[in-house]
Amino acid sequence: MQRPEAELGARERGILALERRGISAPGAKERAIREELDLSPVRYYQLLNALLDDPRALAHDPVTVNRLRRVREGRRAER
Repeated sequence: MQRPEAELGARERGILALERRGISAPGAKERAIREELDLSPVRYYQLLNALLDDPRALAHDPVTVNRLRRVREGRRAER
């Protein structure tokens, strides 16, 4: 049987890796998104949001995915 995380594509693994780094400098994250992943920030966040609901992402990097899910739920609760 194939491991679930093996099914994640390179782009999805790259998104999780970038989030794991926790870039906090202003503009640095957007620059990394464009340079490393060749994505616009808007598309990046669309893909990231979908990835947080993907069980393969959870299997690949549970710490990062669960942290980002908590952040997302906190923001939803504020609305």
